[in-house]
Amino acid sequence: MSKSPLRIGIVGCGNISGIYFQNLGQYPETEIVAVADLDMARAKEAAEKHGFPLALSTDELINHPDVDLVLNLTVPKAHAAVALQAIRAGKHVYGEKPLAVDRADAAIMLNTATATGVLVGCAPDTFLGGSHQTCRALIDEGAIGEPVAVQANMICHGHETWHPSPEFYYEVGGGPMMDMGPYYLTALINMLGPIRRVTGSARITFPTRTITSQPKNGKVVEVETPTHYSGVMDFESGAIGEITQSFDIWYAQAPVIAIYGSEGSLAVPDPNGFGGEIRIRTRNNSDWEVVPSRFGNMENSRGIGVRDMARALQTGTSHRASGALAFHVLDAMHAFREASEQERHIHLGSTVERPDLMAD
Repeated sequence: MSKSPLRIGIVGCGNISGIYFQNLGQYPETEIVAVADLDMARAKEAAEKHGFPLALSTDELINHPDVDLVLNLTVPKAHAAVALQAIRAGKHVYGEKPLAVDRADAAIMLNTATATGVLVGCAPDTFLGGSHQTCRALIDEGAIGEPVAVQANMICHGHETWHPSPEFYYEVGGGPMMDMGPYYLTALINMLGPIRRVTGSARITFPTRTITSQPKNGKVVEVETPTHYSGVMDFESGAIGEITQSFDIWYAQAPVIAIYGSEGSLAVPDPNGFGGEIRIRTRNNSDWEVVPSRFGNMENSRGIGVRDMARALQTGTSHRASGALAFHVLDAMHAFREASEQERHIHLGSTVERPDLMAD
């Protein structure tokens, strides 16, 4: 087990890459040695701007001897192909969410990684942020008693008004559940444990979307995937959850995440961030109280999951933002759609252990 920095090659220099460039360039456990993009000019620009040694094609990066881990920041429909190529080349892989578009591709990735002896990790790692780790600790300590019920809501009217290339949000593999669901489901699984079964309904409300952001203002996008989900999930622990993920609603007043326990309630901050205000009210309190975070990583710490993988490789321990966790989330997301189509409960074929709390 080496104490040298984990050498990272990043595939995809798009909208999300900047925060990874920033954070992974600062952690002592990680070092960015190469970048790649379908647009070589963009890869070269990123390498020059941030001082990375190499700007390569995807194939060159994956097969380069100086790359230990491939960070896969491609669009969702390319996640599985890029990851599997890297795994077969003997590289560790960490990808943006979702793990893959299809369960079958994700299972092949994980099985091949096990056979090859490499690790797979996957975003989101926001659940490792200080606020969410504090919420997990409070629940574990019984601060609100036994969790009974959950509400989780991501409600907006889509991304075509601000994102420079929003088309993929409305393609197969996109939509609010596959795009934002991982943040909410990962946070809930971290706090409450695995999901046993789900049911729900899904729909496409608007068959087309018109981009109003630049540089594609006026382009009309065909919607290929459901844009509103309302679901119910039964956790193995016995808690019952309600989840809404929507790109179809203009305005709402609903909790982001609320955990209702036998002794009180916990207001959990946005799982798309690492910090945020935590509030608790127990049956003995006359009002809500703000709870300070007990942990660090309150700022935008995207990449902390990669850092945790680097530490796991150094120490021989398990990493938290794991492929197994991401697969369980993917399994649940597909099950919500299948439940709507089949008009029944779907029992998940996967399960996962809750990750350990972060020490720092």
